[in-house]
Amino acid sequence: MVQETIIYIKGMSCASCALRVEEAIKSLDGVREVSVNLALERARIKYDDSRMAKGDIVAAVTGAGYGASMEVEADEEDASRARDRRVQLIYVAGSAVLSAPLLVAMALMMAGNHSSILHYPILQLILATPVQFIAGWRFYRGAWHGLRAGRPGMDLLVSLGTTAAYLFSAYDGIILPLFTAQSGPLFFEASAVVITFVLLGKYLESRAKHKTAGAVKRLMKLRPETAVLLKQGVEMEVPASEVVAGDLLVVKPGARVPADGTVIEGSSSVDESMITGEGMPVDKAAGDSVTAATVNLYGTFIMRAERTGADTVFGRIIRAVEEAQSSKAPSQRLADRVAAFFVPAIIAIAAVTFAAWMALTGDVARALTSAAAVLVVACPCALGLATPAAVTAGIGRGAEMGILFRNGEALETAHLVRVVVLDKTGTITEGKPAVSDILPLNGVGEDEVLRYAAIAEKKSEHPVAAAVLAAEAGGGSVPEPESFSAVAGKGVIVRYQGSEILAGNARFLAESGVDTSAASAAVEAIESKGRTAVCIALNGKAIGVVGVSDRVKESSRRAVSELIADGMRVVMITGDNRRAAEEVARDVGIPEVIAGVLPDAKAAAVRMLRKAGEGVAMVGDGINDAPALAAADLGMAMASGADIALEAADATIVGGDCVSVAAALRLARQTVRTIRQNLFWAFLYNVIAIPFAASGLLSPVMAGAAMALSSVSVVANSLRLARFGRARGVR
Repeated sequence: MVQETIIYIKGMSCASCALRVEEAIKSLDGVREVSVNLALERARIKYDDSRMAKGDIVAAVTGAGYGASMEVEADEEDASRARDRRVQLIYVAGSAVLSAPLLVAMALMMAGNHSSILHYPILQLILATPVQFIAGWRFYRGAWHGLRAGRPGMDLLVSLGTTAAYLFSAYDGIILPLFTAQSGPLFFEASAVVITFVLLGKYLESRAKHKTAGAVKRLMKLRPETAVLLKQGVEMEVPASEVVAGDLLVVKPGARVPADGTVIEGSSSVDESMITGEGMPVDKAAGDSVTAATVNLYGTFIMRAERTGADTVFGRIIRAVEEAQSSKAPSQRLADRVAAFFVPAIIAIAAVTFAAWMALTGDVARALTSAAAVLVVACPCALGLATPAAVTAGIGRGAEMGILFRNGEALETAHLVRVVVLDKTGTITEGKPAVSDILPLNGVGEDEVLRYAAIAEKKSEHPVAAAVLAAEAGGGSVPEPESFSAVAGKGVIVRYQGSEILAGNARFLAESGVDTSAASAAVEAIESKGRTAVCIALNGKAIGVVGVSDRVKESSRRAVSELIADGMRVVMITGDNRRAAEEVARDVGIPEVIAGVLPDAKAAAVRMLRKAGEGVAMVGDGINDAPALAAADLGMAMASGADIALEAADATIVGGDCVSVAAALRLARQTVRTIRQNLFWAFLYNVIAIPFAASGLLSPVMAGAAMALSSVSVVANSLRLARFGRARGVR
């Protein structure tokens, strides 16, 4: 029988590690499917339990050189990761302290000072050794595992290059003077500084990665913990986890709905924004469906549970986020891919160089010097800096522009985006209702209609009330009604200066004896645009209809225009009805609309767009957007949105301005162009310099200088990103 399980993995540091773990698990007889997630440090496995056991999976991962466990409590997992990050920070700090004097020594040497105590070989050896073999031990371990798996990566490049610099320096500074009374050039700073910066990059990456799992954890906290069970006419509070299909549940004002089901008695308004993304509460009465984890605002109702736990819409949202994150394997760095043949080639060239010089001259020192020059000149400083230098500059410039990329992976992914999917509410629109129409009736003026509407809504907590009060000078000058009564899901009745004012839907006014025939056309005109129509009556006579809708952001039209101008296919997706969606789409110029979809359907729609073979960016702000954000190639969240959306996303737009979406994609494309330029020059440097080193025309000293020059050129090229967007007036 096919089973599914999750194992927790420790020790993965790069995409090559994830691939090694995946291959180790796939090698087991009975494994059907494996998805290793580097960010979450876990693997989801489908396997045939008749052919293997869970313990076999743990053994396979352990055998590949990584830690693995089947069961880890959330708190224990967080604590373990926090400990790992503290250890990483200690290594980074220690390496930095030990490397600093070596950098100072190099600077003094370049300035012509050759007599400083910092130039003493023994002192430099003492400073560099802990960095090389304690802080840098993880690279040796990673290099060994990479070689065993046949997938050498940056760990091997870093280990090889820094070890060559370290050993050559130790030979020149410590061993050579014992026999010749002369010392050669030292490269201890090269080995120590490379290790320090790579460790710093790994630490920052680890800090970013641990937040990824926060989306699911925050979702879990929104699950209702208790439910009020109605049994034989008696109410009793029970854990929500004990509710089963068929149970009758009492849902009181302010409580979260504990299960998916149907209202069988009572009425209310329910805030479903976390599911649909729409800010307007939904009226519920007998026969209407309700969804778990949504919030009951006003009245009390009795419901029959139909789906519970993981089977609810909310449960499926959690599962969708988990699956989308787990299926999103990080792309492997170009430098890692090239390393598969670059590293063996360098070793082979160094070996051939040594053998050739021995055969030609028989001079061991000359042969060692030339071979060492090859290894020093091939030290992957420029290669190692090519991606992180550009990514660091790109992320820094993005932060200045109000665009926060989660990590370099998000930047690299963003440049592939060709389809941009925009959520409607809170992304294209403000995400809160505002008065859009005032249609007076029976000779009453607009100002009077709005004033009576504001008096009626003065004591209401409904979002429509907030919109009406905001339209009437912020509600500050609106007088208090003498009495107030709310009818859940329908409207309100107030008395003011002896008059009765009603505000609500047309059906409510009709049930209250008001002739609504004059209001029918106004209601139809407002609702045809997908807006909410609030009818106002004074002393039994309809005096007007107020339209309430979610206002489009001022910047949305420009944002859509810029995206289309950049060659993007723009699609709007929303849980709102098609009429309202198409009205907004026409307003901002979006040609494609997907409307009336729940969170899991949003994620499915994103996956369908991805199947077309083009990179898809999803832009949203709500809890309901989290599965789609996680399912997209690039998830972009508005900073004004829900924490869960922010944590499921790969990038955050701080100002909540859609225009920044186009800017973010342009920045990503420029950053990737810079990475490719850096890699090109880094590889070209090696192609040119290695033959010179092998032929003996490039001494280790010159090799070290060339190596430093290549690194400087890569950093200088990356720093050009700091000027990105300034010609467009971007701050």
